[in-house]
Amino acid sequence: MVASHPKKSLHTPAALSDMDIAGLAQRFSDWGYKPSHAARLLRAFYSGVDLPTASLRGFPRGLMDRIRAEAPGSSTTLAAKQVAEDGARKLLLRLHDGRTVESVLMPDFRPDRAAGCLSSQVGCAMGCDFCATTQTGFERNLTAGEIVEQFLALRREAQTMGRKLQTIVFMGMGEPMLNLDAVLEAVERLADNSMGALGWRQITLSTVGIVPGIDALTQEGLNVHLAVSLHAPDDATRARLLPVGKRFPISDILAAADRFQARRGRPVTIQYCLLRGVNDSEDHARTLTELLGARRMHVNLLRYNPTGLSLRGIEYSAASEPAAEAFAAVLRSRGVVTHLRRSRGPDIDAACGQLRARTADGPAHSGRGPSALGRDS
Repeated sequence: MVASHPKKSLHTPAALSDMDIAGLAQRFSDWGYKPSHAARLLRAFYSGVDLPTASLRGFPRGLMDRIRAEAPGSSTTLAAKQVAEDGARKLLLRLHDGRTVESVLMPDFRPDRAAGCLSSQVGCAMGCDFCATTQTGFERNLTAGEIVEQFLALRREAQTMGRKLQTIVFMGMGEPMLNLDAVLEAVERLADNSMGALGWRQITLSTVGIVPGIDALTQEGLNVHLAVSLHAPDDATRARLLPVGKRFPISDILAAADRFQARRGRPVTIQYCLLRGVNDSEDHARTLTELLGARRMHVNLLRYNPTGLSLRGIEYSAASEPAAEAFAAVLRSRGVVTHLRRSRGPDIDAACGQLRARTADGPAHSGRGPSALGRDS
């Protein structure tokens, strides 16, 4: 169940975002230039240098001309942007085939930092009933280069705000564990000091609980964080919200999270979106504490960003602030490290898939893919 995207040939025309150092070095060699130029060029590219207009010292003019002609920096364009009163920004990027994908930039409490949220697929096939991505369905996996271009777009956006893009979470459109090869290829480029230089510990992969994907990530041994979108403390409630819950029981998901945590030595984060009258009672909170037991895991509580009617015809709403505070208090009283996250961008289409669904420049195809739902961020 761990899907991947086929890799492009090194000799197929591609944007720089599609290449790693080895691939670009091979291309330079094929063109008759020193392969050693590849690492320097990619480092400049990832730092935000505008290659079409930049005058880079130490690079042969003929090489730069050929790069600009045959390996453009980006294959995406900005289709739409929304800016919230709290500073959160959502970008809708148009891909080379006309499809669109969302990325979000969230200002940190520190005035010089920001966090980014990346998508891993065009749409999503997970079937979560409270997510706006459900309205457009699953279309395809993103390539590693398309994921990289989201990162670069957010890095540029952060720079315009006088901030540094400090952390990245894969919690946008799509399920990262179902496109794991491309996601990990992109993560390596973003984290590596020779390219994105973000650092491994600044990256989090979030999943709705794809157990084979969690185990595959564990085997990779990368020094990244893992977040699990649980959203319910019992299998019956979870299966109503997330159809994937019918395949992977909570006990199996937490066991896989345990294996990851044992290998990496750092707490797994449990994501829990509070829905009024569905999963937000103090009884739910007590059940969640019993479920986690003595596990050294952190819980992130999020109040829902309403997205209208679900495909099942349900209009979910956010838990009240008192209910959210009471839920958090129960967890904390029993020793569970708990963070109650404030909603970002409530005055824009903040939840995953909303901007893409609302804009006329949204999906390239109006039909829904199989099992066409996604996840709220």
